[in-house]
Amino acid sequence: MNTPAGDTDNKAYFNRTVETLIRLGVVAILLIYCYQIVRPFIIPVVWGVIIAVAMHPTFERLRAALGNRNALAATLITLITLTILLVPTAMLSETLVVSAHGLAKALRAGTLVIPEPPESVAGWPLIGERLSQFWHLASTNLQEALNRVGPRLQPVARWLLSVVTGGGIALLQFVVAIIVAGAIVAHDAAGKRVAQAIAARLADERGNELLDLARATIRSVARGILGVALIQSLLAGMGFLVMGVPGAGLLALICLLLAVVQIGIFPVTIPVVIYVFATADPLPAVLFLIWSVLVGMLDNVLKPI
Repeated sequence: MNTPAGDTDNKAYFNRTVETLIRLGVVAILLIYCYQIVRPFIIPVVWGVIIAVAMHPTFERLRAALGNRNALAATLITLITLTILLVPTAMLSETLVVSAHGLAKALRAGTLVIPEPPESVAGWPLIGERLSQFWHLASTNLQEALNRVGPRLQPVARWLLSVVTGGGIALLQFVVAIIVAGAIVAHDAAGKRVAQAIAARLADERGNELLDLARATIRSVARGILGVALIQSLLAGMGFLVMGVPGAGLLALICLLLAVVQIGIFPVTIPVVIYVFATADPLPAVLFLIWSVLVGMLDNVLKPI
């Protein structure tokens, strides 16, 4: 018995549809798994491109000084950038770890001594009296003071732990990004041709103009926001180290985050200045106050430049 032509066409169409859906499903699964594999590298690669664009003028001057040797210039600028990033970070991190270890050891041994609050603390507006009372309690009965504030400190402790963890991951990603940037500037000619080809595909004859605009924008943002934030946080952290402020590394990290989001470092430095005035001699405290004010206002000078 012969099958009608319409039924045969319908069956063939159905088979092709099922086959197409299966292929699309397999491709979608492969794309999802590929994305899961490359997802940790997306942020470092994007940052690497941004850093490469930002430091390319410096790379060109260094390459010219080294006789147009691309590989050597890229290696040197990568090592210099890593040194600028890692050396202060290692110093601040070591201070944070040592401070936290000493505090934990003193708490376990019961040898932590908190001095009596200065009489001037009670005269501070709004918070002076309550702060003086709590400080006096902590100096006489630390366990009772911790019991009072313990439940309130738990969310803060969890937040600090997440900040430290996120900061460590961000630092690792930034190190990878700097290495990626070094590889990009080492092959800057090929990268420029690829960028021009993509820009031409996206915007035709305006591609080069938009590419130049994007390049200038990236360099301005990198210098005006990220660079200034890094300088401010490092200088503030050095001041914390000199004055022996507990947790100087963590405070410097918070300064960096606040400076990047354009809040400024004063929300961190003002409490630290108050702490230094309450615990240090007047002359070092005044010098630290001047230093903190200058560092906090440094962005008003560097960003226009």
